[in-house]
Amino acid sequence: MESMETLIHSLRDITIRRISVSEMDNQVYLLTAKATGSQLLIDAADDLKAIQSMISDAASDTEAGLSLDLVVTTHQHWDHIRALKELVEATGTRTAAGAEDAPALPVPVDEILAQGDVRNFDGFSVGAIALRGHTPGSLAIVYQDPDGPAHIFSGDSLFPGGVGNTEKDSVRFAQLMDDVEERLFNAYPDDTVVHPGHGSPTTLGAERPHLAQWRSRGW
Repeated sequence: MESMETLIHSLRDITIRRISVSEMDNQVYLLTAKATGSQLLIDAADDLKAIQSMISDAASDTEAGLSLDLVVTTHQHWDHIRALKELVEATGTRTAAGAEDAPALPVPVDEILAQGDVRNFDGFSVGAIALRGHTPGSLAIVYQDPDGPAHIFSGDSLFPGGVGNTEKDSVRFAQLMDDVEERLFNAYPDDTVVHPGHGSPTTLGAERPHLAQWRSRGW
């Protein structure tokens, strides 16, 4: 039986599914093309069986056969990669990450994603946004719905209420704030949905009024 609770958005061309795994409420996201069954997984954080179950849930989203084509890791931190090696071993799926974080991953990285890169799947496309600071190679992934707002999968770089942890390093914090403002808030409208690496979603519009406060407080 389909686990409907994993489905969070059914858009024109794709579905977006999500599960929370681990004691840290890590979010694992799955995009599936309705026309073709092509799939993108974002952050194989933990719990291989739960991830595989979510992938299987998406069989109800398409009349085509499912094809997990890529696993993107938003950044190198241990809590976002605990199931990555097992998933790749089980499926043979290609992997992608930012250049600076790729060497720290437990599997070879097949595709290096940089700021502005576009990755085309059979039935949809996503873009890569480099958000430096939480880690040197942190990425966000953006999907632009043709009939609605963009969806940004922000890893640990942007949350409701602030940017990601930069360990009280003022240089890293300034870099992350600069990237988040320039590459997210200045580039996308208020209705853009933000799907963070932990916890609940938000929108750029909900967070935009607080940018000056975040920069002033330094975290």
